[in-house]
Amino acid sequence: MRRLRQLAERTPAGRERYVDLLRALAITVVVLGHWSVTVVGRDAAGQATGHSALGDLRWAYPLTWLAQVMPVFFLVGGYANAASLTRLRARGGDAAGWLVDRSARLVRPTSTLLLVLTAAAAAAWLLGAAPTQVREVFWFATIPLWFLVAYLAAVALTPPMYALHRRLGLAVPLALVAVVGLGDLGRLTGPEQLSYGNYLFGWLAVHQLGFAWHDAHAGPSPAGPTGPPQAATDATGQTAPPQAATEAAGPSTPDRPGVRRRRLPTSRRAGLVFLAGGLGAVLLLTALGPWPVAMLKVPDERLDNAAPPSLALLAVAAGQLGLILLLRGPAERLLRHRRPWQLVIGVNLVVLTVFLWHLSAVILLIGVLDVVGTLPTPAVDTAAWWAWRVPWVLLLSVVLVVLVAIFGPVEARSSRHRTGRRTPRGTPARTALAVAGYAAVVAGLLVNSATPQRAAEPLGTPVPALVAYLAGAGVLRLLRSGWGTRG
Repeated sequence: MRRLRQLAERTPAGRERYVDLLRALAITVVVLGHWSVTVVGRDAAGQATGHSALGDLRWAYPLTWLAQVMPVFFLVGGYANAASLTRLRARGGDAAGWLVDRSARLVRPTSTLLLVLTAAAAAAWLLGAAPTQVREVFWFATIPLWFLVAYLAAVALTPPMYALHRRLGLAVPLALVAVVGLGDLGRLTGPEQLSYGNYLFGWLAVHQLGFAWHDAHAGPSPAGPTGPPQAATDATGQTAPPQAATEAAGPSTPDRPGVRRRRLPTSRRAGLVFLAGGLGAVLLLTALGPWPVAMLKVPDERLDNAAPPSLALLAVAAGQLGLILLLRGPAERLLRHRRPWQLVIGVNLVVLTVFLWHLSAVILLIGVLDVVGTLPTPAVDTAAWWAWRVPWVLLLSVVLVVLVAIFGPVEARSSRHRTGRRTPRGTPARTALAVAGYAAVVAGLLVNSATPQRAAEPLGTPVPALVAYLAGAGVLRLLRSGWGTRG
């Protein structure tokens, strides 16, 4: 609590606290959503199994328009990545240095998860568990990595995409939406593989809106054009160097000479337009168009709005952006109070750890209850099932708190960046290694996520995927130690 109080007290007046609140709320919605729709049953052999209840709760499909918060993650991520990139460049760093710096917060907690799960999978296999069963449990625990693959790709593409944003502004996400539409057309009329590009283009479109939000929030520093810059903080409240404070607090980012860009409107009126337009578009696409109403995966549905992102999901993202703009004022007033802001900082210190481990908490709780013979398996949408939701979520919260207490310090330590000195520029070899390291990490996670749920994998994940990931993570760690810099 003392550290949170210190971080809260060091927060500059110009910080966009609302971004951090949105990140904390989004992770809370993801965790509670996954836990709430989990159905535990038993297969023919009497083994405990799980699946989503959405297939039996059709009345809840419109609620997924709010529960599907991955667009919020990418919107907030775009904002934070734009802020941190400009901040590092103000210290004299380059794009490769930014990628290496960013990898600490994202890759270290992910590596911890994969190493622990792989060790547990190997132990289970050696003790006699079937490789298909090992893979099924591993697959369920690593479902969050589907999202991380797309987000890591967006992070790696931030330097060139932000440069494109600085030149073309809102034309970039609009073009990406058009490409998503072409992918949707391919999915409906041709091989499904024609839409696979939407896994990247759809989330990049929302990520670009985060860039635009950062620029829209940009303005003169609180001290004025002639006053001294104030200290800034990063997404977890860590103090940034004074020379970068104007970037973190929202600097003006003038267009290139001779280039006119339209900024993202963020007024209350704009919020209403985004909300009404997004809702209207999603109603047309789902009621009159071919897309399902649910924005989350529904068992046995042929089409999935999120895998890959569809035009319907992007319409929901537009509506969510409108709601975010409308709620900004009340939220910012709330965050001026110390205790709410401390809570937001605390969640953000371990936000990725919470996300990565929340399904492992489900596996652990099911295993413990099954061993002691007290695992309830009520049918979906019955009174017993609904009554079990409250103790179920409370018990899972306890398990997750324990997991975060154990593994959260890895992420919290990763957020403590060096400050107050100029970041050295890297060599061409260092740049190439940074790109190769990120590519290997993304490829390893992608292969794991694409491997069938019931594949025979004694380690839970394909060995080439694990090797590629660990090699990439090792390269990035080597670069973070300072190898390949000059100056």
